Amino acid sequence: MQKLKAVLFDLDGTLIDSEYFHYQCWMEILANFGLSMTYEDWVKTYAGHPLPTNCRNIKEAFKLDTPLEELIEWRERLSREGFASKDINLMSYAAEALDFFKSRGMKIALVTASPRDNVRLIFGRNGLGHYFDAMITRSDVEISKPDPETYLKAIAALQVEKEDCLAFEDTLNGLRAAKAAGVTCYAVQHDESQHGVLSIADKIYPDLKAALDALPSAFEF
Repeated sequence: MQKLKAVLFDLDGTLIDSEYFHYQCWMEILANFGLSMTYEDWVKTYAGHPLPTNCRNIKEAFKLDTPLEELIEWRERLSREGFASKDINLMSYAAEALDFFKSRGMKIALVTASPRDNVRLIFGRNGLGHYFDAMITRSDVEISKPDPETYLKAIAALQVEKEDCLAFEDTLNGLRAAKAAGVTCYAVQHDESQHGVLSIADKIYPDLKAALDALPSAFEF
């Protein structure tokens, strides 16, 4: 049975329920052009991608005439303002999952495509920062997810072997990053219509509680 020594968590959609917040930021921008998109379109097409990638893709898809660098800054400013002033709900069983692994002496890393400043703002309000032995953000890498660089840096920071790690992700880009780094990765996604897209995951669960309940049959602690 595989020995588990470290756990690596994605942030948006895995630990915090932030996808609707990101969608609302884009709706505010698109409204300035008389445009909109549905939340379903956001989740299907843009969730899980780094902000610069989404800025480029949305600029092209909606034919926005704002220069890309200005659009990125506009979108980042909305994120900073929102994260500084709003509490973002945790995903179901996020706190329980972090407590579970911390109480068993696991090393824990955050592996996120969000910039470090946003992570500081989020953790400053919800207090999750103390759980993590390492935090690798978009600000710490040359290439963000789905490139494996964030995962490889997290593994190095924790000083563990990839075979002793388990990752939790909720999107295909995150899964691709973890799998490319050679890490066992569980998808945690409550929207069952997305499960087919996430088929490269080692396991797929509707929430973190279901994933935790299944762990004793897969790992030794």
